[in-house]
Amino acid sequence: MIVKILSSSSSDFHGVKYNEKKIDKGSGELMKMKNFPSFINSKSSQDSVRDYLKSISKNEKIKKPQFHAVISTKFQEHSKEDLTKTAESFMDDMGYGKQPYLVVFHNDTDNNHVHIVSTRVSKETGKKINDSYEKLKAQKALSKTIENLYGENSEAKLEKLLGYKISTLGQLKTLLERNGYKILQNKNNENALDVLKNGVKQKTIYGNQIVYDNSKKDNRSKQIVAILSKYKELYSGKVFKVIDDREQKGKISEEKYEALKNDSKVKIEYESELQKKLRDVFGIDIVFHHKEDKDPYGYILIDHKSGKVYKGSELLKMAELFEFTSDTIDKKNFELLKDYNVPDPESKKVLLEFFNTEKSKFEIKDFMLFQNKVRKDIETYREVRSDVKDFVKNWRNEKYKNNDVTIIKNEDGKYYALHTKHHYISELQTLIGEKEYEKFISPQTQKQSMLPENNNEAITQEILKATEEIFEDFIRSSPTAKDSGEDELKKRRKKKSR
Repeated sequence: MIVKILSSSSSDFHGVKYNEKKIDKGSGELMKMKNFPSFINSKSSQDSVRDYLKSISKNEKIKKPQFHAVISTKFQEHSKEDLTKTAESFMDDMGYGKQPYLVVFHNDTDNNHVHIVSTRVSKETGKKINDSYEKLKAQKALSKTIENLYGENSEAKLEKLLGYKISTLGQLKTLLERNGYKILQNKNNENALDVLKNGVKQKTIYGNQIVYDNSKKDNRSKQIVAILSKYKELYSGKVFKVIDDREQKGKISEEKYEALKNDSKVKIEYESELQKKLRDVFGIDIVFHHKEDKDPYGYILIDHKSGKVYKGSELLKMAELFEFTSDTIDKKNFELLKDYNVPDPESKKVLLEFFNTEKSKFEIKDFMLFQNKVRKDIETYREVRSDVKDFVKNWRNEKYKNNDVTIIKNEDGKYYALHTKHHYISELQTLIGEKEYEKFISPQTQKQSMLPENNNEAITQEILKATEEIFEDFIRSSPTAKDSGEDELKKRRKKKSR
């Protein structure tokens, strides 16, 4: 999770208005209103909420009383309920626990997030709540909240990383950057370095605190070589470029970015399926060395099991493990791909067909989609199953619409359900059950059972013909191979017309 304090341009509490618009559009949901009087509640207008916040924020010394923060998680890693609980604890740690505030969940981006709106003027004293070093306080408050709620200790994590065995300062920088930290030269001491996370200093380390280990061969290195030699034969070593330009896009307008993007310095990473498998199975992280837009010239290997960083060439030559391609993918899209559950080759093939059609927003190569078994929480699974069942039940209704669900038929005639919001793919029958699945793949039988007995043959045949045509049009609209039952349906219609 990350937290961001948003700037306020006035004392008008526009954050309330902004979130109300999100709620009205269906992309926001009011999760909590806390410490408001009884006459201000979830049914109150946004004008009433803003007027109340203005009334208790009358302090001429405070020009911008609105407090507006966003807490975000990676994709759907935490639910809206989790984020609301996090927001409550965060506000307590920030000193806003007794202030009136509202929490609104947003679902209009890839990452679940909540907005928190309150006032910096104390409801009890009328004085300003101390907001000195607010961004630093926010980072510490969120870290404390995460530790209390989820058992994640950020300080312990950093100390563990600083205890890894390294042979150069460059290795230490790469190790920390790979885990979300950044090292900068301390402004007051040339022999000291500051460790930052999300722009906030976490720790200062001094030169004499860094211990270098230049030993090259040990028992663990032999094990690693054996692992690399085995897994390079099992998984793709094709390396592609991952480009992260989100920071640049956020600083300038879209028009200016399009004009300057070729000159912009963007973050570049290199990834492959082999790297992911080594990370997931053995805790071995491979990071490439590269300059600007040129292919990597070397790599380091971070072994989280032993807590040591190795120079790659001392284990296996880079060319023996990897094949570099000219293919690229946007960081945001790559993270999205990694969040999909891809349990088997059949599911991977279906996903590839989907992503390489007009319905998808981007195209990918097969080696960019890694087979994995991403676990989704039970709430996510239930929502996926409910949405798919609802889709199957209502797809014939022209007024029904659900852009999150797509039904795909593979070359073997098996149907799959794809939920793009929750990055989930599964065989359709597994989600809706055998009985409903049979109804879906045999609409003719289902329609026959629904026909009144007194219908004459002509009307019956006309209804059957229309049903078949609707079903064919639906299947054609899915990004699939040719329907293997299409020719059979045509033969049936010819026989009925004779």
